Amino acid sequence: MPKGRRDRRDVLLRVANVNPASVTTHTDRVLYSAIGVFVLLYFVYATIGGAAFIDAGSNYAHPWYRWLVGPLVAAGVVAYDRAVVGRVAISYDDLESTDPKTFLKKPTIGLYAGRLGLALLFAVLITEPLMLSRYQGEIDARLNEVHNQQLSKIDRTGVVGTWTTRIAQLKQETAADDAAVRSLTDSAGQKRQDARRLYQQAVDDSAGNGVTRAAGCPSGGYCDQLVRRSRSLDDEAASLDVQAGRLLDTQRSGRSARADEQAELTRRIAEQREANDVAVKADAGFGARTAAMWHLVTSDFWGVGVFYLGITLLLVALDCAAVGLKFASRGNAYERNEARSARRREHEATLIHEREIQDARTYGEAMARVVADGIEAATHDVEVARDSAERASAVLRTSVVVPDEVRELTAHNGRHHRSLRAELLHGSESVGRHRRALHALPSEPDRAPTE
Repeated sequence: MPKGRRDRRDVLLRVANVNPASVTTHTDRVLYSAIGVFVLLYFVYATIGGAAFIDAGSNYAHPWYRWLVGPLVAAGVVAYDRAVVGRVAISYDDLESTDPKTFLKKPTIGLYAGRLGLALLFAVLITEPLMLSRYQGEIDARLNEVHNQQLSKIDRTGVVGTWTTRIAQLKQETAADDAAVRSLTDSAGQKRQDARRLYQQAVDDSAGNGVTRAAGCPSGGYCDQLVRRSRSLDDEAASLDVQAGRLLDTQRSGRSARADEQAELTRRIAEQREANDVAVKADAGFGARTAAMWHLVTSDFWGVGVFYLGITLLLVALDCAAVGLKFASRGNAYERNEARSARRREHEATLIHEREIQDARTYGEAMARVVADGIEAATHDVEVARDSAERASAVLRTSVVVPDEVRELTAHNGRHHRSLRAELLHGSESVGRHRRALHALPSEPDRAPTE
């Protein structure tokens, strides 16, 4: 096969973190090439899912940095998948064995369980945002309904409800004041109507059309009594109007205070409702949309839930495809080739290490022998030198005649001021503590040479 074509075919193997030199069968090449394809597909899927997660978290404001976070998330998961796929559980026990059954360790359950947990975690962080984007219209409708319910509840139970109750109380107080004034004015109006009615009866009676059937309105008569009663009712009506006016004067300050308070509360309610509306509608992020999505799944399972679960399982399967193929292909030719090569290198390294240790021991023993021989030779040389010195001293003592003065001097207790050499050289000129001067040593008589 040409080198360029082989390099192109090895790209997918490199993506799957597989050593192309150990892929010797067509089956393994197809298997690990498929794993490389799944890794690339998952990189694209994780990039889009990570960007969708950031977009959903920002209430679909479409921030530009979402395309920076997506590749980072995808790179992290792909790195983990490549580490799992490229890992071969090689056994280094009994390196001299050639049985293929001893090449590999048993699979580590924790590694694959951790990858499954990571797949479920990323199914929430990556798959869920994609599903939220898929059902965005239905989720917006559900969120609108939820927000209206929340605003109604806030108006009833929150500070808006308290202010609304206070406004109702102020209106009741104003209505009570109006009722009191209205009662007086209504009574005054009723008395005026009665006065007009009595006066009309008096006019009719004075014309001869009344009860007495007599014309005129003599003093003390029935007509005159009607007129007086009419005037009395007018006076009472005027008195009630005065009372109503005085009541209004006394209520004016209270009415003004209530009107100001009511206007202030109305303004606060409007501001609070606007703030509540902004806050409630802002609650449309990832958590709120996930809750809305779950409501749609549970309330309309056959319309939404089936497709939601199906697509979610499909994306999770894509997430776990690479590791699943790796787990299913355990013990294939590729892993045995990698195990053989690694075990051979380990065996060679072990042998080299043993040889180095043996050489170090041999070198140490040789050095110890050399040092011991050197110490022994040095000890022998010291003994030879000591024997030679003793023999020379003996020969010197037998060959030299020492005068008595010297013997006495050497036998002295050592408390003289000048050295022994000075005593010997200067003789009588010495200022030491000797009582008599030292004489020069006699010359040694000529001796015949001895053989």
